[in-house]
Amino acid sequence: MTSRPPATARRLRLAAELRRLRERAGLTSTEAARRLGTSSGQLSNVETARFGVSAERVRAMARTDSCTDETYVDALAAMAVERSKGWWEQYREILPPALLDLAEMEHHATALRTAYTSHMPGLLQTIDHAREIFRQMIPVAHPPEVEHRASHRIKRQAVLYRDTPVPYRTVIHEAALRMKVGGAGVARAQLRHLVEMSERPHITVLVIPFDAGAFPGSGQSVNYACGPVPQLDTVHLDQSHGPVLLDAEAQLEKYRLLLSRMEAVALDQAKSRDLIHHIALQL
Repeated sequence: MTSRPPATARRLRLAAELRRLRERAGLTSTEAARRLGTSSGQLSNVETARFGVSAERVRAMARTDSCTDETYVDALAAMAVERSKGWWEQYREILPPALLDLAEMEHHATALRTAYTSHMPGLLQTIDHAREIFRQMIPVAHPPEVEHRASHRIKRQAVLYRDTPVPYRTVIHEAALRMKVGGAGVARAQLRHLVEMSERPHITVLVIPFDAGAFPGSGQSVNYACGPVPQLDTVHLDQSHGPVLLDAEAQLEKYRLLLSRMEAVALDQAKSRDLIHHIALQL
């Protein structure tokens, strides 16, 4: 018997949203299944992402659950019909699944917002910077793994180079700019690349200077992916024990507010570029 491939984070998210729809309607799985003309076991398989689901079935489930938000239902239906494999699948047996989930999340985002206090944003890293970051992993990564991780990180950046690139806003603390990752030469090239990317119309780079003092969110990195509707936004947190994905409404609202407050204490775009230039000249 062949094993079923593991469900991706996006497929799991669709399943979770369908379960939430039913729970908000106050229906048990047995009652919902009866109304849909299926079994509670089959419904459970859909709501746990063990089985896929068609767009037509998604719409039927939404009607059963009395959901009248057509934009939200359309977005869920679109998630159901997306079955093609992305470029990240070539890394399925090579890299941790969480990295593939991150690439998939970014690929489908309608906009991206990030905040970093001690690292450069992955979407704006040079290949040399990325390699040095992965060389510092614990446990130590062998050269082939370093190259796989670095190439995966660079390929993620394709979302910024598409014909219709995803709008990207990032907040970076000055501490991250001053870390000489890979030595002065690599660090200087990284800062120059950061400035060049910040000049693209769809990319906004804001720097929080040391002079700003304490601010909300200091000490953590946040990746916020906007979905086609706010309910389908996703927060990705890169923790020492591994990445975490958050999508509960209260969590999303918390991180929207956090990012907005971090942006509020950051320099504007022109002053941010000036500070990056100044730091590069000091290297």
